[in-house]
Amino acid sequence: MSQPSSPATASIPSYLQADNLGPWGIYLQQVDRVVPYLGPLARWAETLRRPKRALIVDVPIQLDNGTVAHFEGYRVQHNTSRGPGKGGVRFHQDVTLSEVMALSAWMSIKNAAVNVPFGGAKGGIRVNPKTLSLGELERMTRRYTSEIGIIIGPTKDIPAPDVNTNEQIMAWMMDTYSMNEGATATGVVTGKPVDLGGSLGRRDATGRGVFTVGSEAARHIGLDIATARVAVQGFGNVGGVAARLFAQAGARVVAVQDHGGTIYREAGLDVPSLLAHVAAVGTVAGFTQAEALPNDQFWDVDCDILIPAALEQQITELNAGRIKARMIIEGANGPTTPAADDILHDRNVLVLPDVIANAGGVTVSYFEWVQDFSSFFWSEDEINARLVRIMKEAFAGVWEVAQDHKVSLRTATFIVACKRILHARELRGLYP
Repeated sequence: MSQPSSPATASIPSYLQADNLGPWGIYLQQVDRVVPYLGPLARWAETLRRPKRALIVDVPIQLDNGTVAHFEGYRVQHNTSRGPGKGGVRFHQDVTLSEVMALSAWMSIKNAAVNVPFGGAKGGIRVNPKTLSLGELERMTRRYTSEIGIIIGPTKDIPAPDVNTNEQIMAWMMDTYSMNEGATATGVVTGKPVDLGGSLGRRDATGRGVFTVGSEAARHIGLDIATARVAVQGFGNVGGVAARLFAQAGARVVAVQDHGGTIYREAGLDVPSLLAHVAAVGTVAGFTQAEALPNDQFWDVDCDILIPAALEQQITELNAGRIKARMIIEGANGPTTPAADDILHDRNVLVLPDVIANAGGVTVSYFEWVQDFSSFFWSEDEINARLVRIMKEAFAGVWEVAQDHKVSLRTATFIVACKRILHARELRGLYP
């Protein structure tokens, strides 16, 4: 007689490899850890382990040289029990269906954790956008939008920027969807230019959220931000903004790593000058006011706060034991593996998980969506104040659950979020 499957392996869809689940496997492990805390709602837990809808599309475009190239595109809607799907679109050569599924599921958790009325979704194209001309990039974006247009919309699923996508990409997506609908639909995407219905404060929102929850957590553990040393991996919209805000609060940003290299300065980097350097040359490499370090030494830097704000699976069992920080604030999605999580927990390193720490972006995306529907726009001060209030309230709730159950902040966030998702699922019931 065959052995019964574990909850995780019983839920593996046929289109993934059971022995190589990638990021989706990490998400399934996180769900398994939270199920014992769900009480009667655990009967609905399988809902969390299965994406509601996954669309794979072919994206053919004519290149500038006259040849036709085909790219693989995805849009996954993990859960829509609490509202329309919400989540970014990334253009990256290593994007996979497993990755997009996991990112969509983390969006479900993130939206529920901060209690905005969205479900989780995510999209992507397997492409290195740096190999495309601006015209090719526009044609690919528009074709992709047309292909996924059957499942997106202001009340269905609202894309946003992610890795290698930006305000211009969102403008093209909004225009393409609007042309196909025959009416301007500003609310189909967020992260748009302000002149097309975008929101003030959106660009800095994720980094501001990282700073807000980091400051709250530091207060709980007696860490003085004004004297803290900070190391940041990734120096774009998230890492760069977070570094700027921490520096403004008095912290010393001592190390930064991005795709071009790693730099270090014990006395603290001049963050405004570094941001200007990155804006000019595209990387922290070559910044003259700091010394260059081998990339692997980034994990050995003496610091109090570490902010991984690049890609997923950066902190693993291979480097978690080397990290000297008292606190890790996850600006990226899924930067820490479950095995690394356990090592950090045993070493008494506080991890602020992505599903709460980087939720500032989707919170202001929610504000943008609301402003688009009402055609009434708020000031940046109003937006920042509302963002900080929501992030503080969400973090306080997660912290309380973590103390009550004596679990990590990641598991506590999943407890809060999964209960909200599954309660909505239970109230709505099954149709038909």
